[in-house]
Amino acid sequence: MIGIGRRIRHLQRYRDIAKAFVRNGFGFLVKELGLTERFPLSSLRSADTDGAGMKTTGERIRLFLEELGPTFIKIGQIASTRPDLLPADIIAELVKLQDNVPPIPFKDAAAVLESELGSSVYELYASFDETPVAAASIGQVHLAILPNSQPVAVKIQRPHIHEQIETDLEILDNLARIAEHRLEWAAKYQIRDMVAELAHSLRAELDYAIEGRNAERLARAFDRDPGIHIPSIYWDYSSRRVLTMELMTGVKVTDPEGLASIGTTQKKVAERITTVLFQQIFDVGLFHADPHPGNIVVQRGGVIGLIDFGMVGRMTPAMKRHFGSLVIALRRNSTNGIIRAIEAMGALPEDIDMRQLRDDIDLLRDKYYDVPLSQISLGESINDLFAVAYAHRIRIPSDFTLLGKTLLTLEGVISTLDSTFSIVDVAEPFGRRLFFDRIDPRSFAENAMHYAGEYVDLLADLPETLRDVSHVVRKGKLRQELSVPELDTFLKKIDRVGNRLSFSIVLLSFSIIMVGLIVGSSLGRQSTFIWQFPVIEIGFGIAAVMFLFMLYAIFRSGRF
Repeated sequence: MIGIGRRIRHLQRYRDIAKAFVRNGFGFLVKELGLTERFPLSSLRSADTDGAGMKTTGERIRLFLEELGPTFIKIGQIASTRPDLLPADIIAELVKLQDNVPPIPFKDAAAVLESELGSSVYELYASFDETPVAAASIGQVHLAILPNSQPVAVKIQRPHIHEQIETDLEILDNLARIAEHRLEWAAKYQIRDMVAELAHSLRAELDYAIEGRNAERLARAFDRDPGIHIPSIYWDYSSRRVLTMELMTGVKVTDPEGLASIGTTQKKVAERITTVLFQQIFDVGLFHADPHPGNIVVQRGGVIGLIDFGMVGRMTPAMKRHFGSLVIALRRNSTNGIIRAIEAMGALPEDIDMRQLRDDIDLLRDKYYDVPLSQISLGESINDLFAVAYAHRIRIPSDFTLLGKTLLTLEGVISTLDSTFSIVDVAEPFGRRLFFDRIDPRSFAENAMHYAGEYVDLLADLPETLRDVSHVVRKGKLRQELSVPELDTFLKKIDRVGNRLSFSIVLLSFSIIMVGLIVGSSLGRQSTFIWQFPVIEIGFGIAAVMFLFMLYAIFRSGRF
């Protein structure tokens, strides 16, 4: 049962949301969502403004979110990274969302810190600056010094912000559920799933321990690289609502005179920042997703310092392969390759129009056809592709869309440092390496071993599965019990497994032949007719031809 106080808070918040809808020109939604049953439009009319009709839909959505405060602002900021969920004109307005808010009084921040860490501020720290250096909707940052004289930055969450956000997220989920029930377009775009995904990202930002672990993982990955500096986390002074980290000092990337004074140039900094980001994406699989100038400092010798790991993206090995496939397909202007990459990256709706999807990708391909690589914006091209995905209701994993947003942010920073520098020049070697890793026989062997259990289970179940299919066909129930997409997926998987097994057998045969020939050669004591010929070389040549033929056949099928 929801308590009386909580019911009252929910009711008041619903009223605030209804007023914000009306004030920003979305009064029709109040009626369509059934909110007029609780709040008659006549009681909300005073909230309406004449200026709403003069603004674009994107502007009105941004103002609506800003009016409702931290939860809605953060949801909008997260949504601005999802061009697969929202059209470009709305994304353009959401990126303008700002959460600069007045700082909370020091006594309130100190109360949060003391309740989290169990001691008073001045028992924990040698000194503590009561005036915050930065304040946002979720928390604020203070400078302090630890007892060992280490300067630190202390991030403290606003009091009761967690409860406020949870209340708003509950209301948003309920409104999304009502919208899907009442509005055809909301059901079509699965609004409730969209809200749930954005809410998950927001809840992760509320846990400062996650941010600390992200920083530590990247620090370990670059512990042997003197060219990057990631702040240390002091866990004895941290919790889910308080984060104490090493204070990062240095020169801003936008200060050319300051960069010159520490022995570097903007061009060198641009190249170094880009290299570090692609190392995070392709080597570590965890990348800083908000590389704007405020989160980057340059230290003596051109060392790049990164701060604020509240927003990071993750790239699994499979995601790297899909991203590599996409980049290769874009470079080859291959519509089929792009479609296969999209299928691997996202979930296609059942009623998708494949002909229209192909036409849209052809148009996108033509946009970049014959354009020099150095003139292509990698972030823009990826986001263009995600815009096509939005038009066809293809859901792309959030980390892929976050990657597109990150590359756009990076390109914006790089353009201020060196307008002639192209991040594609730095990305190209990573892409080539990713491609050659995919065709490396050792990678095939590792993949075969990794999926060996899956192959065995699939083959063991195959006779029973085929009997079930045969039984269904004989009864004439194939159309009712097995849809075409399921059959196609099944056949593709069988084809893929067969290709991989065939490839593994060829590799094994190659190894056995070569080992047998080498051992026979080394043990042969007498001169025989066969050893008068270059048997080993001929055998190697035949096996190599078989190997290359099988490799060509599998890649030509596109179903490895």
